[in-house]
Amino acid sequence: MKIIIDKAIPFVEGVLEPFAEVEYIDGDKIDRRHVADCNAMLIRTRTRCDRALLDGSAVDFIATATIGYDHIDTRYCQSRGITAVRAEGCNARGVLQWVAAVLARLLSTDGRQPQQCTLGVVGVGHIGSIVAEYARAWGFRVLCCDPPRQAREGGDFISLAELAAQSDIMTLHTPLDKTTRHMVDSRLLASMRPDATILNASRGEVVDTRALLASGHRYVLDVWESEPNIDREVLQNAMLATTHIAGYSAQGKANASAAVIRKLAAHYSLPLTGWYPPQVACVEARPIGWEQMCGTIAEYFDIEAETRRFKSDPSQFEHIRNTYRYRQEYF
Repeated sequence: MKIIIDKAIPFVEGVLEPFAEVEYIDGDKIDRRHVADCNAMLIRTRTRCDRALLDGSAVDFIATATIGYDHIDTRYCQSRGITAVRAEGCNARGVLQWVAAVLARLLSTDGRQPQQCTLGVVGVGHIGSIVAEYARAWGFRVLCCDPPRQAREGGDFISLAELAAQSDIMTLHTPLDKTTRHMVDSRLLASMRPDATILNASRGEVVDTRALLASGHRYVLDVWESEPNIDREVLQNAMLATTHIAGYSAQGKANASAAVIRKLAAHYSLPLTGWYPPQVACVEARPIGWEQMCGTIAEYFDIEAETRRFKSDPSQFEHIRNTYRYRQEYF
């Protein structure tokens, strides 16, 4: 059996070698030559898995060490009998930490407390749920929009239009699909409060960033349209900006690597279904007060330093992302 692994997936080197021939390749350089005799792939978002890459190959299993899967043509994979899985929920607390750092900076800049702010959470899955939970505990008024969950469950959700009109801060945690591409457009932005702030740590194309720039709204982005070839004007006008590393905690990366190894092991009946990177400490989730969080977050994640680094040389997007030192979770 031959397995191709994106070399940027951490902690996995040496794990599968006892069971298969393993080749490590830069994700954006994986091509038809590599996959021709490959059985399984462990990838990230930089590898587009579709007919152009996979037709005629031996691939029957793909696992992406990410929560998003818009880089995988799932309809094509299904037609070919290729199993495609993802690491859902793996980085939820890492993204929570990113949102916390942003909120701490925003409210400090504005001289406000959480009790004075309405936070709108769009997309209430693994990440959005935990963001909403902590934000409520910190004192924010929290509004939630998730049409698929509302259709399945009912519950206390509101429409995107209602949320946009009422929110001081809107944070996006949706997958990218035909219903969410440019979901935040000029019309929605015009309906928001002039001083509202938009946060996006989902997928770049969820926001029409040229419309965002033209709107005059304050914004914070971790994800970008056309990554890594980003719009420099959009970057320079962002209040805070990071290189698609919102979920890059050591524990989040360990969870993602464990998920893809375990799912591959289950698919091929390998004795690794309980594997977890031994070099990463597990951190128990715990509540943390607003003041304590604000007083400690920069020790774990200095988002202002990351912004300065990124803005000083946008051409280094991929290098900054791929060499990012994974931060530790602590709540």
